[in-house]
Amino acid sequence: MNAHKPYQGRVASLATKHGKDKVIARPLKCALGLQVLVPEECDTDLLGTFSGEVARAGTALEVCERKARMGMALTGLPFGIANEGSFGPHPYLHFIPVGLEVMAFIDDELGLVITESLFSKSTNYNQREASEIEEIEQWLGTVQFPSHALVVRPKSAPIGTALTKGIATKDELTRAIRWAAANSTDGTAWIETDMRAHLNPTRMVSIRRLAFRLARRLATLCPVCRSPGWGQTCVVEGLPCQDCDIPTNLTLFNVLSCSKCTHRKEMRSLEAHASPQFCAYCNP
Repeated sequence: MNAHKPYQGRVASLATKHGKDKVIARPLKCALGLQVLVPEECDTDLLGTFSGEVARAGTALEVCERKARMGMALTGLPFGIANEGSFGPHPYLHFIPVGLEVMAFIDDELGLVITESLFSKSTNYNQREASEIEEIEQWLGTVQFPSHALVVRPKSAPIGTALTKGIATKDELTRAIRWAAANSTDGTAWIETDMRAHLNPTRMVSIRRLAFRLARRLATLCPVCRSPGWGQTCVVEGLPCQDCDIPTNLTLFNVLSCSKCTHRKEMRSLEAHASPQFCAYCNP
């Protein structure tokens, strides 16, 4: 093993059925010399689907690690990578959609599980209801259709009623909306963005950014035990308010640590104080 580049010339499984290797492979190759192998017949949909046919059991990170293990089991490799995404309203600004991408790297030789995440407002995640395509013409531009695919289902129908995924042309969308509306008890179709990576270029950009972040993390060795994966693992809240000095929920320290040994380091935030707008006392 190369002490400075422990993954040089090694191969890791990448569990995906949606072409994520197109944006994950290069960052790992460039930074680490690590190759990726996508196992055949790796059905990651068994762990959950965005469109709801299979419910996701657990958090995005838990499912991500299970995906990585799935790929490792199929290939027999000691290294595994996987990605999982979650989408919904911003936790504070509820009218803004956001995405959370998580990525996990498992190294069974060293007993490491390294994870990174990316929280982004750059997403086309959205939904609408309609009976005809003319009702959503303006919205289609907002969600970047047809470069980004859509999913259509009856708005009100029994569980298990068919839905149409991967819609990428207006003709397909017109037919899908009419069928879904005709099969909905309220005569309305439910249209949502298809968040599967291979049909969502905006999401692919986020996954690529996250892959570079993970690669940089794996290329950074612990200053004490020299294991890969030294980096920020959590934050300590409590940045004091500029007006009243009461601790806020903003970051006071960034915590860097090793996933192998107990070494950790706290780095003080570059900001001395938080704006009163983030203070529960000054701005209740």
